[in-house]
Amino acid sequence: MPTDITCVRCGETRPRMAFKPFQNEFGQQLYDTICGVCWGEWTKRQQQLINHYGLDPRTPQAKEFLLSALKEFLLSAGRPE
Repeated sequence: MPTDITCVRCGETRPRMAFKPFQNEFGQQLYDTICGVCWGEWTKRQQQLINHYGLDPRTPQAKEFLLSALKEFLLSAGRPE
């Protein structure tokens, strides 16, 4: 059952994500601090980036690019867009 959290991206108190996006410490950090709504916004943005740049998400370069974009999108100051 979802638990409400205060999201560091939007500042709203909303239900957390339904699952940890990564099975590591960073995934736990996201799970504890990002709401499901903002995670949904990220997944849409991620798909836009993959399509726009023609990325193959299986390559190390694409994974690095997307991880950097994720951190900027969800954790950088000056949010929301």
